[in-house]
This record gives sequence, structure tokens and C-alpha cells, in this order.
Amino acid sequence: MISLNNYLYDGNTIVKILHIYSHDLKKYAIDTGNGVDLAHSNFLLQVIDLLEHNDFLTVQSQQIREFYKYMADKYPFLAFTFKGRIKSLIRLEEKINGNIVEYIYDYYTEHGKYPTETGIKERINRIRDLIAYRIVISLPNCHLQPGDDCHERELKYLYEIANALPDFLEERGFNAELSGIDDYSMTIDEKSRPYYRDYIEKPNMYGYRSLHISFFDNTSRSNIEVQLRTKEMDDYAEIGPANHLGYEKRQEKERVRREKIPQGENVFFDDAYNRVLMLQQLDLSKINVNMFGAADNNLINDGCGLYRGRLILPYEHLSRFQNDLID
Repeated sequence: MISLNNYLYDGNTIVKILHIYSHDLKKYAIDTGNGVDLAHSNFLLQVIDLLEHNDFLTVQSQQIREFYKYMADKYPFLAFTFKGRIKSLIRLEEKINGNIVEYIYDYYTEHGKYPTETGIKERINRIRDLIAYRIVISLPNCHLQPGDDCHERELKYLYEIANALPDFLEERGFNAELSGIDDYSMTIDEKSRPYYRDYIEKPNMYGYRSLHISFFDNTSRSNIEVQLRTKEMDDYAEIGPANHLGYEKRQEKERVRREKIPQGENVFFDDAYNRVLMLQQLDLSKINVNMFGAADNNLINDGCGLYRGRLILPYEHLSRFQNDLID
């Protein structure tokens, strides 16, 4: 089995690691007739292209910035941040292999047999968040009237912003993509419902709340995801129970999946499961990747996007009476 872990100790750059890893994974896939590993290798080529030819990000970020300016004009009393990132290599590997594990397990649990190779490959190609933007809003106390419920008012503005986003970006060359779910949010306007995954109305099993929508950027021919949250939701996801307790629950769930599908019954499950496990057990302080350093798995200086996503769009707007400048 070829694993990313084997390529993290030679002092190479992220791009060099990707080139070698994808090449070796492709060769291994062809030698063993493993179509899932071949799809995995081909997907990594998208990441290489994104990192090597990223001039389009300037144009894309400018279009996203136009929505930032729209919000600053329409909601001057809100404080908000716009952040963009390219998904880190380790998180991407976890997601690719985690999706495979989850899909095979769920399919086997429901049907009593394993899915086809084609179905598993489709789960890899479904990943749409190599580039992601996050909008986080907050209503400062200075704008609250006696009796106001801050949480309710923030939700009202968040859904207003979510309803305006698809049309705004479609006018600028982005196509909103269908969410692929049948259980639409009733809080989103009817026109926009098919595009959103509403984890506010229906939080996931870890208590995570956010609005997610995907777009296809016709200029760069790439997919992006936009997440919209309040500051409270963002704190819960980044430093709260959705982060820490969710990790523990995921660990328990992974153990159940391994017991349900014993070693040797499905090579695609075995490889993906082992890759996820190896990444979870990685000691970041021991690896040697150019522009990356870690004292331990908590004290990390990531200048290359190995563990944390590469920041591509940091904008901050302070509400009126704090900062009136948006240009």
C-alpha cells in the first residue's frame, strides 16, 4: 500500500511531495489493477495544478471581495470576516480516504454487500472544497436594543446574506451547484434551497452548525465552497465541542467500522482505513517538510499548507462606529 506518510521525511516541498506521491500511487494502481487508487492519484493532479498555476486566485478573490463590499454597504452595523484557504494536504488525504471508508461501510450496512469500484471512485470526485471561503458574522452589543435577542438577529442576517449570495456570484461567472440532498432547508428562500446544505437547521451529529454552498468558477474551471456562520458557530467548530468531542466520537465510529468489515474482505476499505489511521497517528514534530515546523501536534508553524490550509483571502470588516472604511 502506498501512503502519504512515507513521503513526509525527506525535506521536500508540498508540490514535490505531491508529484512523487501521485506518481508512485498511479504506478502502484496500474500494477495492481486498483482503479480507486488510480482515481485518487488523478485527483491529486488537480491539487498540483492549483498550487502551480494559481494566478486565477487573484481574479477569484476579487469577485469574492465584491460580495464583501456589498455586505459592508448593506450591513454596516455587522462585524464580519472573509477568509479563504486552499485545503491542506493532510486534511485532503484524510477526507479522500475517510469518504471511501464511510461510503463502503454505509453501503455494506444498508445492502449487505460491497459497492462497485465505480461507485467508490465517484466519492473521490465528489470533493468540492479544495478552495473554500468562509464568512463569519457578528452583531456587536452596541447595536442591540433593550429586549433584542442577539442570536435571533444574527441568524436573520445570516440567512439574508445566504439568500443573496447565489445570484450575486452567478452574475460574476460562478454557477451554484445543487447540494445533492433531498431534505431542503425551509429557512432558505425557495429559489436558493436546492443549493444549500443547512447544518444550522439540521446540525450534524457533532453539533456542528453552518451553511454550505458550492460553486463552479467558470473563469478558473474550478470548484469552490462557501461556508457562512455566526461567530458563535465558528467558535464551536474551531475550538469548541464540535472540534474536540467530535474527534473522540469519530475515533469510536472508526473502531466500529473496522469491526464491521474485517481485514481482508475489501481491499479498498482496508487501504483507505489504514491511511486514515496512519495520518491520525502522525507525530508532526518528527516529519521534515520544507516550510513546516512543529514542536508537537498542537504547537505548529505551518508555512506551506501541509496541516493547515493556505490562507488566500483575509478580509475583516468592523461594524460602523468602529471602522467605516471598506476600501
